[in-house]
Amino acid sequence: MNFAATPVLKNSNVILEPLHPAHRDDLAEAVAAQELWRTWYTHIPTPEMMSDEINRRLALQHEERMAPWAIIEASSGRAVGMTTYCNLDPANRRLEIGSTWLGKRAQQAGINTGAKTLLLTRAFEELGCLAVEFRAHWHNRQSRAAIERLGAKQDGVLRKHTVFENGTIRDTVVYSIIDDEWPTVKFALHERTAT
Repeated sequence: MNFAATPVLKNSNVILEPLHPAHRDDLAEAVAAQELWRTWYTHIPTPEMMSDEINRRLALQHEERMAPWAIIEASSGRAVGMTTYCNLDPANRRLEIGSTWLGKRAQQAGINTGAKTLLLTRAFEELGCLAVEFRAHWHNRQSRAAIERLGAKQDGVLRKHTVFENGTIRDTVVYSIIDDEWPTVKFALHERTAT
């Protein structure tokens, strides 16, 4: 299986489409709302840099180092964010779901849970992953809470892991879901989205 492939994935809330330059305008609009890119503890492109970020992710996919998708809100058909498989490790049947962001309007709307359910299902049931990892900045409480709601367990904290452009140093919280946990995690996710 090609871990860098990006087939279309969909459910009732969200469609994950292979990231494409045609998504630029929708994505630029999504980050412009409340100046999402100014969030200091994460890397979100500015509207002006959206084409560069799309091209960067597509180049990594060409090198088979990333699988990038545009997150499409099913009800509107508009791109409202991005997500990826990254840190691809087919030999050890592992990958990370990361480099994810959603525009403010799409947050708390079930879109993130729907997207993560699709990505986890593909990882465990199609790619045969033994583990799927998530990482978040220590100060990104919103993302950490969302990862924990998925059913991921905290593996640990990588202290002084990354120096950000603004001079701050990121402690990275690492989470994972392993294949033995996937049936229960999947059941819980379906229960959450069914209500």
